[in-house]
Amino acid sequence: MLPKFLIADNSQEASDLLYVVHTEKPRCIIQCDMDGFYSNQRIYWIDEEPLCIDDVESLLEEAEDFFEKELDNQEDLYDEDEN
Repeated sequence: MLPKFLIADNSQEASDLLYVVHTEKPRCIIQCDMDGFYSNQRIYWIDEEPLCIDDVESLLEEAEDFFEKELDNQEDLYDEDEN
């Protein structure tokens, strides 16, 4: 079973962008800048976009939490490697 969220990138074509992939319905890919989750954000819906804006907002909040934790974990890993 896939995790609920995944991080993806395409450093060859868009080195400043990251993508948060939501693997559960409604599936989507959220594009954002490395500088911030809401910067340059665009949502690509794989499934039909939910009609309820509250559902979309909740999904984005969960995705942002995941995004921030993943970036923090990456920073911690790089800091450990340097020591």
